[in-house]
Amino acid sequence: MIPYSFDSYKQCSENLSSEQYCKKKTRASGSSFAYAFGFLSKKQCRAMMALYAFCREIDDIADEIRDKNEATRQIAEWRDEIDRVFQDQASHPIGHELCWAKQHFAWDKELFYEMLDGMLTDISAHAFVKESDLSLYCYRVAGVVGLFTIEIFGYKHRQSRHFATVLGEALQLTNILRDVEEDMQRQRIYLPQVARSRFKVSDQDIYEGRKQHKKLPANLEALLTHYGYKAETAYQKALELLPLEDRISLRPAIMMAAIYYTYLKRMRSAQFNIWQHPCRISPLRKMIIVWKVWRYEKSYAKSHNAEKFPLRVDFS
Repeated sequence: MIPYSFDSYKQCSENLSSEQYCKKKTRASGSSFAYAFGFLSKKQCRAMMALYAFCREIDDIADEIRDKNEATRQIAEWRDEIDRVFQDQASHPIGHELCWAKQHFAWDKELFYEMLDGMLTDISAHAFVKESDLSLYCYRVAGVVGLFTIEIFGYKHRQSRHFATVLGEALQLTNILRDVEEDMQRQRIYLPQVARSRFKVSDQDIYEGRKQHKKLPANLEALLTHYGYKAETAYQKALELLPLEDRISLRPAIMMAAIYYTYLKRMRSAQFNIWQHPCRISPLRKMIIVWKVWRYEKSYAKSHNAEKFPLRVDFS
């Protein structure tokens, strides 16, 4: 049986409502994003679970199905399902939940297509040549998710959309650095060839990172440090872009950022040698980080004193 197909979901969704199906898929993933859900209203939480279940479903297709033709076919099925969602004729339980969510929140159909195009990039496994290739990919698989989530959280200022896409870039760069070895096993290298050429890092250098017992070769460490700096800069730029009038409503986004920033700090402290020092954060630690953000932002909400409580993501 081919995993994740429209036919196979029926077996695991028996006796589950579409809402329960999405909730089960979200909880099973163990994603960092789920830790912010507890601070949302019931309606917001339901929409977030629908969105995350969709992201998880298409990501699983790209990551787990080895036959590229079959994976591409299933992404095409989801493109057709999105068409049905916006015609109120969904056929998949996730599609039904997306249909419910788009009736309550201002979701753009075209953004779903962008996400699916991002998955096709993963499936093709074509190496990125330029920085613009990486930027487009980050936008499609993370920035777009940010645009969906701020519609759920609520915002007033248009600049918050820019905040969402820049934060998405920061999160995705963190993911790329954390998962360099895992992605290499899938024949994927997200670091552009132009940059790798500048730092004189070959595919083989990345593949053999696991053989470095103590310290990475200087050129590989420099390349990863360079992208760590780019991620750091994106986090800081996102904070600068977040309008104060939307700070309270977009608190869940700050919680997500704080967890991912902790990943970045830990990788930096290990000189980005993720082969010998895999970057993991326990569920308990994630809960503590989220609680710290909530307490800090609650203090800001009471005082509205941005000088005393400046925006930050470092809560590790």
